[in-house]
Amino acid sequence: MCHHLILKALVLRILLFFTLVFFGQVRMAFGLADALSRADSLPAYGDTLDLLGVEVFSFPVEKYAQGQSVIRIKERDLERFQGQAFTEYLQKQTGLFLRQHGPGMLASLTMRGTSAGHNAVFWNGLPINSPSLGQADFSILPVGGFDQAEILLGSGGALFGTDAIGGSVHLHTRLKFNQGFQAKVQSNVGSFGLWNQSMQAGYSSEKFSSRTQVYRNFSRNDFPFRNLSKIGTPIERHDHGRVLQYGLVQDLAWMISPKSQISSSLWYNDTDREIIPLIGSNTEDQQQDRNLRWVVDYFYFGEKNMLNLKAGLVDDELIFNVGSVNQTRQYFLSGDLEWNILPEIQAKSGVRQTFVQGNLSSYEAEESRTEFYHSSNFLLKENLRFSLNLRQFVYDGNFAPFTPSLGGEWMVFRGKGQELGLKGMLARSFKVPTLNDRFWVPGGNPELLPEESYSAEMGLVHQLEKGAFQLEQSLTHFQMWVENWIIWLPRGSFWAPENIRDVHNSGLEYTFNAKYKLGRTVFGLNGNYALNRAINHTDVNANDRSAGKQLPYTPVHKAQGQLEVERGLISTFVNHQWVGQRFIATDNIGSLPSYRLWDVGFRYQFPEKFFLAGQAGFQVHNVLDTEYQILRLRTMPGRNYQLNITIRL
Repeated sequence: MCHHLILKALVLRILLFFTLVFFGQVRMAFGLADALSRADSLPAYGDTLDLLGVEVFSFPVEKYAQGQSVIRIKERDLERFQGQAFTEYLQKQTGLFLRQHGPGMLASLTMRGTSAGHNAVFWNGLPINSPSLGQADFSILPVGGFDQAEILLGSGGALFGTDAIGGSVHLHTRLKFNQGFQAKVQSNVGSFGLWNQSMQAGYSSEKFSSRTQVYRNFSRNDFPFRNLSKIGTPIERHDHGRVLQYGLVQDLAWMISPKSQISSSLWYNDTDREIIPLIGSNTEDQQQDRNLRWVVDYFYFGEKNMLNLKAGLVDDELIFNVGSVNQTRQYFLSGDLEWNILPEIQAKSGVRQTFVQGNLSSYEAEESRTEFYHSSNFLLKENLRFSLNLRQFVYDGNFAPFTPSLGGEWMVFRGKGQELGLKGMLARSFKVPTLNDRFWVPGGNPELLPEESYSAEMGLVHQLEKGAFQLEQSLTHFQMWVENWIIWLPRGSFWAPENIRDVHNSGLEYTFNAKYKLGRTVFGLNGNYALNRAINHTDVNANDRSAGKQLPYTPVHKAQGQLEVERGLISTFVNHQWVGQRFIATDNIGSLPSYRLWDVGFRYQFPEKFFLAGQAGFQVHNVLDTEYQILRLRTMPGRNYQLNITIRL
């Protein structure tokens, strides 16, 4: 343990040295980097160098993901969720479902019916899934830790590596040059002791940009609930559920020359939670999560090529009930080169090296991982394009399945004010066994095979603009086969993991976004619907009755819709989400009923001549005070209120 503490101190000193010496180390480049990265025109990099940059460059994650469905989340979309966990946005604003153990408690994402470990999560291009657990807890990812996000639905192993079987989530902080001094203060207060605060300050010139943000989020979580374990099911209040979180985000960028820049981002997050017990339980568990993430990027822009060198660190520590301390650390080093082969062909090749250390209560382990990858975009015609992606992942001398993917988009029809496109993708993906799967004592199985999947999807994309009316909508059908699915089974006095399950996932996804402008009033209506069938095809023993059944806590149906009306400085919204029945076990005998929730709110933008710049908002969540459970015996709050104030300097 001592040498790990010394190593950690040394790493922190190195990080501090880089931060102080380089002032602005990387957070990605030019203002017109979007033109740089737009696949429909496939520009030469030299074409962008004479253009005045505003935004620090960030490589678009979907550039080589032709045919893949993408959810884009902008800074404005996150405004009313400031201070809250990313869980709240995803649960209320998308067709994605999170297995949530309570407000502020563990929240794991399921995409297209896969498990929590089948979704890769990145922050500024850095993988942040836990190598021991194989997943990310979305309840400790506060919205204040990033500015925008993209979610790629479907297999992404060829593009992003391990874990991206069901999809991938990409979180970004964004800097700009030439903005001068800027500052922002936010405060959210609400029911059940909610009090979230954040302060942000930054300065940028033509060649330098820096921004610092600190935040503190707190909730007592003392909401009332119906105690089903007592006679008469009395209404009681939780007295064990406090959540205290604080953190720091530091972004720096430096334009070294017109052709190169370096940037750095650091995110420290500390969360201390009292775990809300199951109904009928008197446990008083506590958990602390400390997470340090740091990344440095160097970009060089040639006439027709671009070089990116990246280094990073992800250090996670989980302390459960004081006595159980689990720490993992990941070091990253990668480099890739992108170039124009022909005006119609653009390619990127690279390598990423990862060194993993695990120091857990049950075991210690180290692992080296190497990834080689290549991606190409082909513009066959003005209305037809393809992406081909290849990746080979090697961990401690073991070869993960070779993962290719092929996606395409075809603009079938383009007329006056209307477009209709067809998209599709074929892909293979994988997930290497976690450290816990292989090394946990007792029960770990070093002989486990990687989980692998084969998937196909096809969809329609439609855009319509007619006068004051605009509509964007898409419909996607997908099929996925996951083999060697790892599950833990009882083996005498302990549990052990095995590659024993095969699962077939299929479904539909529909999204739409409509706007209509009537004079000074703008009406917006958006929504989505997801149908996910995740059917297990394997019995684990002679008494098992799970074959042919839906996976537990995977709703077949989920729908969401929001109506927003904006006039001048005032906007209001009504949001609705409906989640279908969830089975609580693999035999599908017991289930939780479907539920629907309504939220309403308004926002007021301070006028230009007001003595303050900013906005204020008020929301009512769960307006109808609905009693519901996302997971069995895990309580959720009823009607609650929140007031948000943002002041910009």
